[in-house]
Amino acid sequence: MVLLKLFCILLVIHHGESIRCYQCTSDDGTDSCGVYGKFDTDRHVPVECQGDEAVTPGTMCIKITQQSPRGFIWDGRWRQVIRRCTSVANTGVTGVCNWGIYENGVYWEECYCSEDSCNSARRIESFHVVTSFISTIILYYGFTLFY
Repeated sequence: MVLLKLFCILLVIHHGESIRCYQCTSDDGTDSCGVYGKFDTDRHVPVECQGDEAVTPGTMCIKITQQSPRGFIWDGRWRQVIRRCTSVANTGVTGVCNWGIYENGVYWEECYCSEDSCNSARRIESFHVVTSFISTIILYYGFTLFY
């Protein structure tokens, strides 16, 4: 049981290290940020979120997608993708995507994650969120049952 507690503590401490996220925006007029095609991880290098290269310092990654309300991509509708570091998730939870529609009809989606380079995917799936949650439960109940 002591080894299990030590493992859980080390797992939680690991999350305190600085995270690395991809950083790009589709505002430059190219598809380098994966707006319509696959995001090319070979062209981009993840930046350290607490470092000088990060446009927005933070402790997690975010991928933001916005799309105009017109019917088809080919009829003039625009789409924008932003990948970067962030410090606060609007929901307070990482590993999830939230979406909605602004009053002007623009669709938006924000996906948060807390693993290195995790904002490269189309949708964010986070294994460490689950392991952190389980570790916290084990630590809590482990300490309350035996002390």
